Amino acid sequence: MAQGGHQQQLFRIYRDTRASVLEQSLRKLGVERLGKDDVQKMQWEVLEAKIGNWIHYMRIAVKLLFAGEKKICDHILDGVDPLRDQCFAEVTVSSVSVLLSFGEAIAKSKRSPEKLFVLLDMYEIMRELHSEIELLFESKACIEMREAALSLTKRLAETVQETFVDFEEAVEKDATKTTVLDGTVHPLTSYVINYVKFLFDYQSTLKQLFKEFDASDPDALLASVTTRMMQALQNNLDGKSKQYRDPSLTHLFLMNNIHYIVRSVQRSEAKDLLGDDWVQIHRRIVQQHANQYKRISWAKDVQILQCLSAQGGASGGGGAMGADGSASGMPRSMVKDRFKTFNVQFEELHQRQSQWTVPDSELRESLRLAVAEVLLPAYRSFHKRFGPMVENGKNPQKYIRYSPEVLDHMMNEFFEGKTWNEQKR
Repeated sequence: MAQGGHQQQLFRIYRDTRASVLEQSLRKLGVERLGKDDVQKMQWEVLEAKIGNWIHYMRIAVKLLFAGEKKICDHILDGVDPLRDQCFAEVTVSSVSVLLSFGEAIAKSKRSPEKLFVLLDMYEIMRELHSEIELLFESKACIEMREAALSLTKRLAETVQETFVDFEEAVEKDATKTTVLDGTVHPLTSYVINYVKFLFDYQSTLKQLFKEFDASDPDALLASVTTRMMQALQNNLDGKSKQYRDPSLTHLFLMNNIHYIVRSVQRSEAKDLLGDDWVQIHRRIVQQHANQYKRISWAKDVQILQCLSAQGGASGGGGAMGADGSASGMPRSMVKDRFKTFNVQFEELHQRQSQWTVPDSELRESLRLAVAEVLLPAYRSFHKRFGPMVENGKNPQKYIRYSPEVLDHMMNEFFEGKTWNEQKR
């Protein structure tokens, strides 16, 4: 036909026949033409599944269907080069358009944090297929398809970059009213940390993506993105910590959350990028909040420790008893009053702080130990020195409710996140 001068007739028959076969193959796979409006209306779960399918379809289309069409075209139209290239372009153009239009619709649709990872998956497949697309569609007749594929790859990369910025802003401005009453790790903290962990599953893809826009060191750019996300989270946590009326709980909350961030970073690939300095600085911040908690709850000028001070009467010598039963210069009535006040203060602290939570076992134990080191020696000393004065009188159990051993045991219930009903049991 070509030699007989019927090139255009051959071209039309070939194009219509093979384009129809190719489009039918894609339909059988499940490919459908979807635009931006269709994508916007879909539930996220449905859209996520369709994106997963699209990645699968792209691989099959490029590696099998388009590659197969190229072989057929090259074989049948061998020696008729201009016609061959035009035929292949016309056979595939509609199918390529259907596939790429879905990618464009996703890239241009409303951005959201959960879309980041599917966008990266889409970018990955476009990068993976790049050399094969360039080879299949290398002729001048196929230039539009080559450019459309390249354009989609760049658009996906841009959307990923924009999503990073959106995510940082969303984290910093997160105004959810969720208050963790026990001061434990906030849901936002675990969400952001999991997000960053997932991000590092895409390290090589991200580094490739950064090169699309910036000639700088991709490791440094990834570290910068991660640091900004962490900083946005910390800024938000600072704001959330102000919701607590008890300043001790404010510091406990910040200690828990920053400790969770540091520990998560240490256990992930983020540690190598953020570096030891970042880890050390944030460890110190955790310690500062632990110290602030201790200072506010258990400083010497706090009332519970003032109860256990030997001061209050004339400084006495040994254990000589006065006529009113006083020892060391403190009247028995004052000793009773001190024990009673201590009981009330300790029970209130115990009730409150055993409802608070320190989820990390090591941190919890070190904090309990720090509290015990302040309270127990003072109580033991006071109990040993003044306890006999009350024990020799009427109803000693009314005033001395706790032995040092029982007190020690009760302090081991601090930071367990117990409810009030559990405490009563």
